[in-house]
Amino acid sequence: MATDFKSIPIIDIAPLLAKWDDPKMAQDPCVSEIVKQLDQACREAGFFYVKGHGIPETLVKEVRNITHKFFDLPYEEKLKIKMTAAAGYRGYQRIGENITKGVPDMHEAIDCYKELKQGMYGALGKPMEGCNQWPDSPQNFKELMEEYISLCTELSRKIMRGIALALGGLPGEFEGERGGDAFWVLRLIGYPEASTANGKCTPENDIGCLLAKQFSGAHTDYGLLTLVNQDEDIIALQVRNQSGEWISAPPIPGTFVCNIGDMLKILSNGLYESTLHRVINNSPTYRVCVAFFYEPNYDAAMEPLEVCVRRSGGTRKFEKAVYGEHLVSKVQTNFVV
Repeated sequence: MATDFKSIPIIDIAPLLAKWDDPKMAQDPCVSEIVKQLDQACREAGFFYVKGHGIPETLVKEVRNITHKFFDLPYEEKLKIKMTAAAGYRGYQRIGENITKGVPDMHEAIDCYKELKQGMYGALGKPMEGCNQWPDSPQNFKELMEEYISLCTELSRKIMRGIALALGGLPGEFEGERGGDAFWVLRLIGYPEASTANGKCTPENDIGCLLAKQFSGAHTDYGLLTLVNQDEDIIALQVRNQSGEWISAPPIPGTFVCNIGDMLKILSNGLYESTLHRVINNSPTYRVCVAFFYEPNYDAAMEPLEVCVRRSGGTRKFEKAVYGEHLVSKVQTNFVV
């Protein structure tokens, strides 16, 4: 459970990545130190930064830059890939079409998911079946994002090996039936500058001047692990500690902000918390965030690991939850389509 943390730790995971496929990785003293840091961060905050992650900074920045270029397009262009239920909830959402606890969020976004073939998961998968909607402009958008998704998937898998050790399990605890065919979600999010959010905007097409009270309302993430790639020089992401204080997670060059999701909270039997967080953009500058969500297998049934039940007093605190059901329940209530 989250504590009264006042800051978010930074963890250099390079030694973990160097040993991630070594059968004896748990015996390596450098890996052991990282595992200890991951355990402390997940217990105390549910959030941490990672550096030494190996994804080229040039790619990380280019992903943000091309996302800015897309959101700079006229609405008519962006609406060519408008999200619909028929498209498996993939595509572009205008400002106010994402809902958190009944309140419209003051951001626009593109949502992409690992593509599910028709009938692959029967009725469970049907709402999420479809192909991602990639824009024709800017050029190379799809290719760049697919490269980024591939690298983030591999990085997340390796971090999860460290978290498995931190919980007292085997390195591959979150693979196989739980995550051997991991689902993923990519959200490209654009937050208007503060003057626009405060109602000083000029009406644009039929969007008008939306007076939303929140940029991104307080929420937890759905899956296992999130990698946040946020614009530099804008402090907007906030994490709530146990006392209800909102602690800033400022951008730190060369790092990702990581946080754990609802499914890992269940697997850890509550040892690790999926912490509430929100975004408040008080900057006079438009802000972009690229969030990659690493999830279990779509049809995986998540329940507390035995080792975590033992470590948390011997009582199972959570019932079994099927990831795909959890995702669909969220998607069908969070979007206006």
